[in-house]
Parts: sequence; C-alpha cells; structure tokens
Amino acid sequence: MFVFFLAIALLATCVQNSEARVTFENGLKTMVYLSPKITQHQGSVSNKYYYDIEFPKGHIAIKSFNAEVVDEAGNPVSLQETYLHHWVAVRYYQRTGIKENIYNGNLGFHRSDVIIAGNAGICSHGLTQFFGLGSETRKTSTRVPDPYGIEVGNPLEVPFGYEEKWMLNIHAIDTRGAVDPMGCTECRCNLYNVTIDEYDRPLDPNYVGGLYCCYDETQCKVKDGLESVKRNLYLKYTVKWVDWSDSIVPVKIFIFDVTDTWQNTGIHDCLIEYDVEQSTTGIATNDSTSSRRTSVRFPISGDVVYGVAHQHSGGIGSALYREDGGVICSSKPIYGKGNDVGDEAGYIVGMSTCYPKPGSVKIAQGETLTLESNYSSEKSHTGVMGLFYILVVESSSESNYPVQVYEELKVPIFSWGLAVFGLAICAAVLVAYHRRKRSEDGYLSIAA
Repeated sequence: MFVFFLAIALLATCVQNSEARVTFENGLKTMVYLSPKITQHQGSVSNKYYYDIEFPKGHIAIKSFNAEVVDEAGNPVSLQETYLHHWVAVRYYQRTGIKENIYNGNLGFHRSDVIIAGNAGICSHGLTQFFGLGSETRKTSTRVPDPYGIEVGNPLEVPFGYEEKWMLNIHAIDTRGAVDPMGCTECRCNLYNVTIDEYDRPLDPNYVGGLYCCYDETQCKVKDGLESVKRNLYLKYTVKWVDWSDSIVPVKIFIFDVTDTWQNTGIHDCLIEYDVEQSTTGIATNDSTSSRRTSVRFPISGDVVYGVAHQHSGGIGSALYREDGGVICSSKPIYGKGNDVGDEAGYIVGMSTCYPKPGSVKIAQGETLTLESNYSSEKSHTGVMGLFYILVVESSSESNYPVQVYEELKVPIFSWGLAVFGLAICAAVLVAYHRRKRSEDGYLSIAA
C-alpha cells in the first residue's frame, strides 16, 4: 500500500508541474487559469475574443465562475487604471479537426464548423454567455447553491462530429493618464475620436457613446506629454465544479435585457445598451432617477434559485417582477469608497445577489415578467446596461436528493497499474509542459 501511495504522490507532483492543477475540498474541485496576455498602454482598448480557452473537462456541474484582472506578477489591477467593462464566457461546439486561432478580434461564430451552445434565453441574438460580469466582478457572488449545478460537458448534448469548447470575450479599457477616465469607461465617442464602427460603418450622428465607439484597438484621449508605458495584463478566472451525478439538480441560465423590444415588436431584439439623459427636473422634484422597464413572457415553469443584475456606473439598482407585481429578485450595486483595489471610489465593485429559499419563488410558463433598471440622472450616462441573470430549476427537474459534496477514496486493483503507468508518463508530461511554456500567447493555469 505504501508503494501505491508513493506512486500517486509522485504522479501528483508531476501533474502540478504540468498545465493543470486541481484542488479538492470535500468533493468540490477548483482550478484557476490565466487568459492570454492583454497588452495595453495609456488610453488603449482591448476587446478580443479568445477561443478554446482552458476549462474543466468531462461531464460536470459548475458551482461558480469568478474572474478579475491581474498584472504579470499576479497582483490585482485597480479599476482606476484598467476598467473591466465586461468579460463573458460562451460555450460552443466546434467541428472536430478544425483548428481555430487562439484569439480573434471578432466573434466569428457565423461559420458552419461552429455552433453556439448558449444559455436558455431570452434574447434572439447576443447575450448567449453562461457567465459574465464587469467592474463588479470581485464582490459579486456567482455561487450556485446545493443541490443545484450548471450542467456542462454532457456528451449526449454534443452534436456528432463536434466537440465542446469555451470562449472568453474580455473588454478592458486602460484609463491611466486619461483626460476623462469615467468618460472613457462610458465609451463617449468624442473622447475616442471615431466616426465609424469596427466594421467601417458610419456612426449615427446621434450616437454619442457606447460599444460602437470603444471597440478593440481604439484609443481614449489622454493628457498631453505622457510617455507611453505598455504592460501585460491577464484575466484570472476561477472555476469550481463537482462531477455530474443523478443527485444534482440542473439549472437553466436566463438573461434578461431591459432594452428587449419584445413587448412592442413580439421579437426579443436585445439592444444591450442605452443612454441616460441628465434630468432637467430632478433638483426641483428631489428625484434624479431614470427608470427603464420592459416585459417578457417566460418560456418555462420553474423555481428561481439565484439572481443578480448587471449595471454600469450611475446604476442604483434593478429588479425583476412577477406578473402580479411581486418581486422575484432585487439587486443593488455596491460602490467603492476609496483607492484600494476592490474599493475604487465611483465604480461599481459588486452587486447584491438573491438566493431564495428552494421552492419559494416560482415562475409559471407563459407568465409575463417585468424588468426595471434604475440609474441616477443627476448627469448623463452613455452606453449603460440593464441586464438580469437568473438560475431556474425547471419544474420537471426537481429532485428530493441533495448533491453529494464528498468523495470516497477507493483503490481498486487496476489502480496499481494506473499508478505505475502514471510514473512512466510523468517525464513525458514534464517535457510537454516545458515546451508549452515557451509559447507567450498560450493559456496558463495557476494553483488555487
């Protein structure tokens, strides 16, 4: 027995020096990765799509997905220096044998060899991500409560001839030395000096700010006389999961957008962003709140187990309502109050979340829900968002059995051979690891 565990220990050492290190805690597995490097200088914008990112393999249940921007030394980067406009993680299926570029400047999903495997809705296009946040990422919980999990890696769901992969879109704006840092984060067109979008289409003269002005490789206005200082950053993302089992109750991801046009057009055309005009009556009425609402019809029946909103600076809260006016979830921003990383004054550094008691918040199929997004209108804001994420257990998916959050150590006879085989391949793994480390633009993973 001693020889077996010695072999396992040596094999573990080998694996820790290779590409992936997984930590275990009562059956919960954790892996921390770094994205490819994001090179920036003062005022620069990076908004790239990174394909085939590192992600846990196998049929699993995701329990959380967190992220933050770090520098080359692994130190967290302040929002006052690099504003994380958003990051999103999208699942997709790619035809086997097709090699994709490690990163790209656009989404590039309009090909027959790639199939989006997005969330459960509700938008007709866009917002297909499973996970995604912005400046609030450090202090917003993404934990999926027991006995629930986000199911991925189910081989029965992957089309024949395809394989499941993941993509990251990271939108980061360097505001060091900017003339108007907050204006840069709101993508005000006059600060970016652009008149066309990233596809060379002329911008509407009435379009004053938003994603069409701060696309990849644009430049926000900085102070005169600054010496250009480049640096490399990374998105550090942490995934926690358990192996899939029948005791796990699957949840569906739904994302609502307050700009959804469904109630007027019958089509879920989500515009993603909108502007908030400065109030002309707020001082007199002591109310400088701009509210936007939209309604949608929910496609399934089920129980809500998690909810959170996504807003930009200026946001003061968002809520999702039932057809009878009852609150499904209300989510409010947490603003920073100082200069420390994670507490940057003027920035949203977190969003409050909802974890209803199981079975206490139900939605009926076909029920009309209303989303409300509130912003301060003391001054104008451009390119703001009013999204709302919820996790729903479909009524037919309910289970009376809790998820197993532990693992028993069993050593079957065949494991002796596996251990010996592991020792034999350890050297080969180390060689492959060192070869991979030579690639500067590859994906990195680090220990939790």
